[in-house]
Amino acid sequence: MESKFFRFLKLVGVGFKARTEQGGRELFLKLGYSHEVQFTAPPTVRVFCFKPNIICCTGIDKHRVHHFAGAVRSSKPPEVYKGKGILYIDEVIKLKPGKKQQKK
Repeated sequence: MESKFFRFLKLVGVGFKARTEQGGRELFLKLGYSHEVQFTAPPTVRVFCFKPNIICCTGIDKHRVHHFAGAVRSSKPPEVYKGKGILYIDEVIKLKPGKKQQKK
C-alpha cells in the first residue's frame, strides 16, 4: 500500500507509551489508566510507532487517516494546565496559569 497521507501524534506525560502489533493494524496505548487502551485501524490505515511517544497514522484515504488520528487523540486530549495528553505533532497548546498565591 502506498501511503499518501500522514498524521503524527505525540504522547506527552510521564509513563505514556504506545506500541503496535499485527503489522500496524492494532495500537496499544498506556495512558495512566488501570488498563491499556486498544485501537484497531481501518483497512486503509496503518499505524507505526517511531518512538514510544511518537505515533504515525498513514494511509491512502485522507478522511479515514484523520478520523482515526482524531479517535486516538480523543482517548486522552491535552489538558490546558500541564499540557499532558495526546496531541498532534504540530499543535501548540496555550497553557492556562494556575492558582496564584495571595499577597498578605
